[in-house]
Amino acid sequence: MKKNRFIITTIFLWFIIHQIIIITDGLISKPNKSEYAVILGNKINNDGTLSKRLKARVLKGLELYNDSLVKKIVVSGGLGKEGFYEAQKMAEFLVENGVKKQNIIIDDYGNNSWLTAMNFKKLKPNSKSVIIVTQFYHITRCKLAFRKLGIKNISAVSPNYFEIRDFYSLFREFFGYYKYLIL
Repeated sequence: MKKNRFIITTIFLWFIIHQIIIITDGLISKPNKSEYAVILGNKINNDGTLSKRLKARVLKGLELYNDSLVKKIVVSGGLGKEGFYEAQKMAEFLVENGVKKQNIIIDDYGNNSWLTAMNFKKLKPNSKSVIIVTQFYHITRCKLAFRKLGIKNISAVSPNYFEIRDFYSLFREFFGYYKYLIL
């Protein structure tokens, strides 16, 4: 009995500590001047517009570009169930808001964070620095993916956009992180 209680308590504490690390890392991450910003995709609305969450990410990437923290933006996301390529829609939004097409790199096959990191490494194998743009709870796992693929100078930033769904996403990140750790 005591052994089972000890194991359950240990796992629970490990989970709580990991969640604190994910939250802290995500909320205090600051961007460093880099070659590229990589904006991770998310839901596109049925009418082809960016969801609020995705728009917040893209606006944060646009801010990095306008503040000259990056010269180029990589938009990454796959084909959503709504019938739109997330990366294409993000690129359209960026162009409409003043980013030159030649400064946007489109990754239509970034269906998840690991694929985004892999595709970035293939597209820009000699890249020395990157700013990851995603939600706060997702930053730690994304940094891990990019680091495992040899990108050394990684910083990250998240938009000031929060929803109730973030609690579920935080829970899921615990398992996602360890999945990426063993890849």
